[in-house]
Amino acid sequence: MTIHATLPKAELHLHIEGTLEPELILELAARNNITLPHPTLAELRAQYEFTDLQSFLDLYYANMAVLITEADFADMTRAYLRRAQAAGVRHAEIMFDPQAHLGRGIPLTTAVGGIESALAGSEAEFGITTGLIAAFLRDETEESALAVLDELLAAEAPIIGIGLDSAEVGNPPSKFIRLFRRAREAGLRLVAHAGEEGDASYVSDALDLLGAERIDHGIRAIEDAALVKRLAADQVPLTVCPLSNVRLRAVDTLAAHPLPQMLSSGLNVCVNSDDPAYFGGYVEQNFASLVAEFGFGTDILERLAGNSIRSSFAADARKAELLAELDGWRAAQGS
Repeated sequence: MTIHATLPKAELHLHIEGTLEPELILELAARNNITLPHPTLAELRAQYEFTDLQSFLDLYYANMAVLITEADFADMTRAYLRRAQAAGVRHAEIMFDPQAHLGRGIPLTTAVGGIESALAGSEAEFGITTGLIAAFLRDETEESALAVLDELLAAEAPIIGIGLDSAEVGNPPSKFIRLFRRAREAGLRLVAHAGEEGDASYVSDALDLLGAERIDHGIRAIEDAALVKRLAADQVPLTVCPLSNVRLRAVDTLAAHPLPQMLSSGLNVCVNSDDPAYFGGYVEQNFASLVAEFGFGTDILERLAGNSIRSSFAADARKAELLAELDGWRAAQGS
């Protein structure tokens, strides 16, 4: 096991639908008698070269067609948890896209029930505590999002928070002020994708207009010196996904990624995998790539992992437990 996989960490930016590996997609298609446009493993894998966010989203939503039953959602979630355990993940806050499933005619109870059935046994089976976040599609209307949130709340769905994902540009945070106000009133935690495609103003607006507690991505914040100063002073968590950023052309190469600059600016960044089945790497592979590219030592790895734990919505006792485990990891590296 590599040093990156033994590093105890939390994963805070993970879309469960983005963990659908091609093999499982074909298995579920066969189970549910679904004919895919790319019916062989080779043909399906050939679609995974993306030119931008939209080209990824097109395949991402098409592949969701294989998720029909609670068992499908449970199998997908359990496959991620098994892989996350091997990556050193000890706490995971997992996003799912309720609107994407409702739009396919899949009831919320099916999606949520299947995912939750796997999460409920996650700590006992995999040693991973979890939280579930409903991520709303920013290219849909706010009215649609509000209706789905109300349905989730009425059903007492086991969600800890809400987020925003999908196409960022043209769908600014200002579009979802009422949604986030409603979620805040319901006692939910608030996160939002911002500053991946969209410029630094999307990050500022997610904080100011939505009250986001955590920013998913946030890499373009580095373009605004005043915002960087604010983020550093307030230690706003930024859940960065390096391999995803490269695959979606948010940055040209890993060498051009702003993560080192973000660290040197004192920002509270952590490393995550986003949609690992599509972007060529689970969280420990993101760490390994960063070490290979930038020469990060154990001090930086510990800082990134510590940031992930402290920035999570886990209970204080669980955070303390994981930080103690991280202390043990650091001690072991010096032995």
